[in-house]
Amino acid sequence: MRNEKLATEKAEQNRHAESQDGNDDAELVNVYELGRSPDGEVIRSTRRLFMRFQAFGDCMSAQRLIQALEEAQLEETPLPATLYLDVNDPRGVGLIAFSEDADFFVTTLRDFLLRPPFSELTPKPEYTMFGRTYSIGYEPDLDETLIHRPIRNTRNPDMPWAVWYPLRRAGSFEQLSAQEQRTILAEHGGIGRAYGRAGLGTDIRLASFGLDKNDNDFVVALVGPELFPLSAIVQRMRKTKQTSLYMEKMGPFFVGKAIWQSKNESRKEK
Repeated sequence: MRNEKLATEKAEQNRHAESQDGNDDAELVNVYELGRSPDGEVIRSTRRLFMRFQAFGDCMSAQRLIQALEEAQLEETPLPATLYLDVNDPRGVGLIAFSEDADFFVTTLRDFLLRPPFSELTPKPEYTMFGRTYSIGYEPDLDETLIHRPIRNTRNPDMPWAVWYPLRRAGSFEQLSAQEQRTILAEHGGIGRAYGRAGLGTDIRLASFGLDKNDNDFVVALVGPELFPLSAIVQRMRKTKQTSLYMEKMGPFFVGKAIWQSKNESRKEK
């Protein structure tokens, strides 16, 4: 009887341990983007947009690139992208492409870039940036936050100027309490929103954890109708706690002006 009792207790302990492991897994595994409906309910989405920026040199004819991009729009899978002229390199260009499907970057986009005229350019890998859209947790419309708004900001003809750059926070930021982090981020975000309300610029924010060869945490694009306000945003943000105390690295910065943008297709982008 004693052996049977011990066996029963052991079985109960094992079941309890398995149950605890299952609960722990549920807390540790998160593949959702979270938001909050107007009535306060948590909403979830598995949709997100992947975006990749690349820069090239030795471009002697931007018109040839535009022609190739226009022709790509006629194919079965159109190429969603924006082409920039590089302010700091008279032969430089930049290309941002995006898709919800990660396979797009190793199939459609890869094949396109391996054909002339893009294959004739000189890649600048130091400017390559890859990331995914993400939510903060309070957004009432996740499709707008994760899909429609980033696309709209990327190819808005009224906001052709862009500054693209990666950044990595210091590890000490992750040791702060959730409330401390929110306070610091609120200061930072308030500056961007003020410039946005003034019509001077807006941003595209991408998470790049595990996606960036240089171990950057985020990719940021500032876009606007004129270049100076974008520089002013960066200057103003240098004084925030996040940048002055908890930023390990920013850049390199790509500064360019859009000369071609793929057409808007979503009803929310129009």
